[in-house]
Amino acid sequence: MRGWMFRWLLNILAIILTAVLLPGFEPTLWGIIIGSIFLGIINAVIRPILIFLTLPLNILSLGLFTLIINGFMLWLTSVTIVGFNINGFGWAVLSSVVLTIISATISFLVEDKWFYFR
Repeated sequence: MRGWMFRWLLNILAIILTAVLLPGFEPTLWGIIIGSIFLGIINAVIRPILIFLTLPLNILSLGLFTLIINGFMLWLTSVTIVGFNINGFGWAVLSSVVLTIISATISFLVEDKWFYFR
């Protein structure tokens, strides 16, 4: 449970950094907290279905269509969660790219032992 909470806090930090870097992404603190939970849920439920349904398009684009799907997940979160504001679909795609880079960097820098708290 602690590992999940730590990963969630790192995800919140990544969303805050993305919001600081991009002017088209304007979430509030509560929007970030609730939005990160909702984003995690739709990434676990809806994203795999969309990846499967768009597999031919993903293969033709050599996987680049996944960026559009990630942007759609972020845009869907912004439409659903009050306070998680993104100014258009283009900003959602760009925000998802920046968020992915920041999240990957944070995950790379933080050792796995921190996730388990032995």
